[in-house]
Amino acid sequence: MEVIIVAVVLAAVIAYLVGASTPRRNAKHRHRPAARTNRQRKIPPLTRPNESSLRSQAEREHARASKRLPQRPDHAPPPPIPASRKLVGRAWVIDGDTIAIDRIKIRLAGIDAPELDEPWGQKSKWAMVNICKGKTIHVDLTGETSYDRLVGTCYLPDGTDIGAELIKAGLALDGSYFSKGKYLHLEPEGVRQRLRFYGLKQHRSR
Repeated sequence: MEVIIVAVVLAAVIAYLVGASTPRRNAKHRHRPAARTNRQRKIPPLTRPNESSLRSQAEREHARASKRLPQRPDHAPPPPIPASRKLVGRAWVIDGDTIAIDRIKIRLAGIDAPELDEPWGQKSKWAMVNICKGKTIHVDLTGETSYDRLVGTCYLPDGTDIGAELIKAGLALDGSYFSKGKYLHLEPEGVRQRLRFYGLKQHRSR
């Protein structure tokens, strides 16, 4: 009888010990962090942008910035042409083929003078100053425009053609593309060789 009691007690003790140890092992197993592999992390490979992608990105940024900037014209629009196509007044000389009357810029029709920063440009301007100084200028407008200027033939009070005088002085050329050779016979001999630095520009509008 005593042997049976001892066996029952031992079995109960063993069962208790086994049941008490099992949850602890499960708890340890539950709280153990799972190891993450490189596949699970999905780390993207390091890449280095090439020059073409950087260039294309810069071009796109420049295009977007250009759209945001207001577009400005290179020059102001020309003033309205008077219905009479006439202008009269004292002239302010801008260069060898451009004057201003009452703040209206006028491009002398049919002639081509050097720009101020080109050879003979300053001499051409001051020759124009001497021609117009102290005189009332009469302008017959052609109805055409050149950038921010009206185009016309300019005369002194006695009817002298100012453009013709400048060509005869050798400080401007006949603008053959626009004048159809109107002043060509007035050019001094050798003037095109002397003013060759800008003579090839005559075919373009100025």
